[in-house]
Amino acid sequence: MSTTLSNSNVLGILAATGAAAAFSVIDVTFKFLSEGYPLYQVVFIRSVVALALLLAIIIPLEGGYRILRTRNIRLHLMRIAAVAFANITFFSGLAVLPLAEAVAIAFATPMIVTLLSILFLKERVGPWRWGAVVVGFSGILVIVKPGAEAFQPYALLPFLGACGYATLHVLTRRAGGTDKAATLSFYPTLGFLVISALAGVVFGHGAWATGDPLADVVLKPWAWPAPSEWLLFVIAGLAGSIGGYLVGQAYRLCEAGLVAPFEYIAMPLAVLWGVLVFAEWPTPTVWIGSALIIGAGLVSLWRETRTPGPPPRPRPRSSG
Repeated sequence: MSTTLSNSNVLGILAATGAAAAFSVIDVTFKFLSEGYPLYQVVFIRSVVALALLLAIIIPLEGGYRILRTRNIRLHLMRIAAVAFANITFFSGLAVLPLAEAVAIAFATPMIVTLLSILFLKERVGPWRWGAVVVGFSGILVIVKPGAEAFQPYALLPFLGACGYATLHVLTRRAGGTDKAATLSFYPTLGFLVISALAGVVFGHGAWATGDPLADVVLKPWAWPAPSEWLLFVIAGLAGSIGGYLVGQAYRLCEAGLVAPFEYIAMPLAVLWGVLVFAEWPTPTVWIGSALIIGAGLVSLWRETRTPGPPPRPRPRSSG
């Protein structure tokens, strides 16, 4: 039994790492697109692509459309609200903050996940996992240097996004015993599509635009994408679909407190994107902080392979 649980945890950790990589791609594409397009338009086109991939490939491979039947509709509505709040706040902050800075602040998420998993999921988080989260967050603090410009008012936006994202993870963990990962991904994607379409109807004409760079992240008028930028929209949609599926898989296979630290991999990825795309070379503090972040995830993985897994929990029902 312990071997099965250990394999499940390893798969969950790999899924969380892959999800973090996919979401980092979304961050970069959004940075490119946010100057010319409103948030609701980027989300709408991304959601169309992501939903098409889910319906055409991922859902059929995971058991067919019958897996979309769920007894957790209320829980999925709560997940949609949480992820919508997280995206609005985080991407608004990302539009006005440097990429690495916004991502670093958003990594309050694992700390919040750990707290929520104790309060609402009654999960046992031992000292090694606590240590991994604390060391990883310390690495973030080394990078953003508290008290400097990283904590300007705009920096509250990615932090609020972290709160919404942590809530999504805990709700996903709650639903993960009965719903498959594709089901967990489908409902937020459908919610994104509906919410962004409604926002487009309300704000798409541009009459609400103010000229303020933060407000106009949402209030800018709809603009037909240039041919060269359609590829970025498609990439964002594919990354969103894959990332949403993988993060659902991660949080249904593992305890939230174990999975959360591995999402720190997005921080060194943000550094990599900064070098390759924006020619922003990291300072020594960024290298030190990234080493702490990666080391924390590796320590957590090592400890998981050295100790018995948690007691068995209900597994997803068969789709057959």
